[in-house]
Amino acid sequence: MAFFTLFMETAYATFADVLPIAIVLLGFQIGVLRQKPRNLSRILIGLLYVLLGLTFFLVGLEKALFPVGKAMARQLTNPEFIGVAPDATVVEWASFLWVFAFAWMIGFATTIAEPSLIAVALKAEEIAGGSITAWGLRLAVALGVSVGVTIGAYRIVSGDSLGLYIMAGYAIVITQTFFASKTIIPLAYDSGGVTTSTVTVPVLAALGLGLAIAVPGRSPLLDGFGLIAFASVFPIISVLGYDIVSTWFLRQKKLKPENTEEEVSQ
Repeated sequence: MAFFTLFMETAYATFADVLPIAIVLLGFQIGVLRQKPRNLSRILIGLLYVLLGLTFFLVGLEKALFPVGKAMARQLTNPEFIGVAPDATVVEWASFLWVFAFAWMIGFATTIAEPSLIAVALKAEEIAGGSITAWGLRLAVALGVSVGVTIGAYRIVSGDSLGLYIMAGYAIVITQTFFASKTIIPLAYDSGGVTTSTVTVPVLAALGLGLAIAVPGRSPLLDGFGLIAFASVFPIISVLGYDIVSTWFLRQKKLKPENTEEEVSQ
């Protein structure tokens, strides 16, 4: 009975969230373009699939992924597990190696499973005509998130300034922008935004708050948040870096036959 109640509440909330989008699309189609939507029956069936899929997905997150993520964050940051006295005032960052490993893995796993990233990656592959693969983009973004979340976890443990880390990250992004291909820059910037969505945010928030509570001298309000910012900027770095490195290798590959012919002629 409790599961049915949760399912119906989630279905109603999902319908309320999707309804404004449908109203805007149909309103512009009918009121502005003055055209009847084509294949209206297929659109309505697809909309029903979206509602059911989102409902089951959100219920699954609520019943399985969120509790597991919160429990893991709480257990990994438990003073008994990391070998720190409850009344300790100073803690070495090396005591949290398992936390850093968990941050890396959960950042990678949640990003790979992020529905918004999957949608963007598939569209990018379709438009790029094969020059960009959906899996390649998802792996590059997931690698950036995992690195960013790990650095963010270290930032909480060390107590360093969040602003310095974020400014350094965006300084790297700005520098990379001058060297990356023009066609990849907008996609890279969008990739940083789509990572912080349904799957990633709750787990990272739980990890950050749990870590800030466990580390002596840290404030959950000041230090517990910020992991999501790392999960946004570092995917941009990884995608732009992937483009710069792959472009360099392609140039080197094109130069090799020319060098070989010159050597043969000599």
